[in-house]
Amino acid sequence: MTDIETLTVPGHLRGYPGVAFGGYVAGVLAGRTAAGTVRVDFRRPTPVEEPVELAGTADGGAVLTCADAVLAVAVPDELDIEVPAPPSWAEASAAAEAYREAPPQGTVDCFGCGLDRTPDTGLRLHCGAVPGRDLVATAWAAGPALADPEGMLPPELVWGALDCPGNAAGRLRGSLREGAVTASLTARLLRPVPVSSRLVSYAWVLSEEGRKHRMGVALTTDRGDLHAIASALWVDRR
Repeated sequence: MTDIETLTVPGHLRGYPGVAFGGYVAGVLAGRTAAGTVRVDFRRPTPVEEPVELAGTADGGAVLTCADAVLAVAVPDELDIEVPAPPSWAEASAAAEAYREAPPQGTVDCFGCGLDRTPDTGLRLHCGAVPGRDLVATAWAAGPALADPEGMLPPELVWGALDCPGNAAGRLRGSLREGAVTASLTARLLRPVPVSSRLVSYAWVLSEEGRKHRMGVALTTDRGDLHAIASALWVDRR
């Protein structure tokens, strides 16, 4: 390992209680790799408000550890998925409102999809089913408090926008169960995302086999401009 640094994930960047938001963790590791497309495999939950160590690896990837236990590993990869046409802003807005009116059981205060978050304290990825389409979607915009100094959504939060939609697709369009976890996230960021943009995140089921559920996820503007794509593997708890 090379260039070891210590970091602590702030408590508000959580997914499940006490556990760091997976999309954010993946984005942090991806930022240490030398590749346009990165796969992040989650080995153990990353704690919030506890120091962990991030280091580069000889193969151009990165590894996150805590007390000598490996939490997550990032490696350069490839991504070849067919991305369906995005829903309209109106369709995504209606889907998000439907989700908020009847959220799935087990909804938690997640930075990505928590219902009580504001645009400045979370991503508000409230993905509901889109009528007539085999996908889920949400319309959203990041608040100015989430911007980097250039007014862009930081790359690790763009990765975050590719996490929760996969869970919603599995729950609402597949057979994913409550309490499932992200096993891996493979993503490619295509262009920066201004925090002033009206955004659409959407996801669809790619395959399901036993406890394993693979989803496709995309992030576009309200005009349909594609900003990021991902393949997410979710696994039901035993």
